[in-house]
Amino acid sequence: MKKIKYTLLGLLGIFGSILFWGLLEPYLIDTEEEVAEIPNLPAAWEGKRVAVIADWQIGMWMGNTSTIDRVVEQLIKERPALVLITGDFIYHPGEDPSEEINKAVEIVRSLPEAGIPTYAVLGNHDYAMDSKQATPNRQLARQLHDALESVGVQVLQNEAVAIGKPALRAIAPSENRNQTAANTADNTPLYLVGIDAHWPNNDRPKVALNSVSEGTPRLVMMHNPNSFEALPPNTAPLAVAGHTHGGQVRLPFTPEWSWMTFAKEDEVHADGWIKGYGQSGNRLYVNRGIGFSIIPIRFNCPPEITVFTLRSSV
Repeated sequence: MKKIKYTLLGLLGIFGSILFWGLLEPYLIDTEEEVAEIPNLPAAWEGKRVAVIADWQIGMWMGNTSTIDRVVEQLIKERPALVLITGDFIYHPGEDPSEEINKAVEIVRSLPEAGIPTYAVLGNHDYAMDSKQATPNRQLARQLHDALESVGVQVLQNEAVAIGKPALRAIAPSENRNQTAANTADNTPLYLVGIDAHWPNNDRPKVALNSVSEGTPRLVMMHNPNSFEALPPNTAPLAVAGHTHGGQVRLPFTPEWSWMTFAKEDEVHADGWIKGYGQSGNRLYVNRGIGFSIIPIRFNCPPEITVFTLRSSV
């Protein structure tokens, strides 16, 4: 009996420790530094940093709003050349979604107000879809779209925009002179391609690329990694997505195993660089996001800011 008692107490202690860490980890921000090589990258964009965040899920019980606030504050302090937000601003609003939308807008407005160009795409929850079978609420998506645009966040829905020269940062005088010369010598824009949400069947990758000519430097953003596969070869040297939350609860020392591995029947592209997926010449990075779904726990899967340093490819 003593052995059983001690075993149960030990298991209870382990479970309690896991639960404690799972409740704590959502408040620990992990910044992942990556390098992205872009063919024909304009000289003005060489070495510039692009930050990606995702999946705020505002409105979920015990929502992670304080971490979102701190993420935005960190980005304002670090001042990347661009901030890309890959959808799911809100979680599952009720009859009046204005509270969740207003909260998201009040947080995100600080980025464009700080002079940081900020772009977004919408996710399935922004259409009030918590499953593939749900009916999309297009009025909700439009309301969120308009609210974000009203504070300076440009929302892309199967379209591309040309982004001009990045703003100069406060850097050393010699480096500033070099950057000014590069800006003067090269007027080629960098394109940003935004793909709409996959679950409401709104994603049109080929349509989004229509205005981007072959060989033009570009970044591609989407919410669901499943949209990536439809991109033609050599059209997305850097594509970013969210949606998966990195699996949210992951087994230690097994980077590909999470609750999603067992709960989903289709292939899971959870986080980081996804190898062997999509067409040749395309690369996808999946961000773990900030919020969560179903339960307010993250384990071995902290909220992520991804910062890409852009480099020209040979």
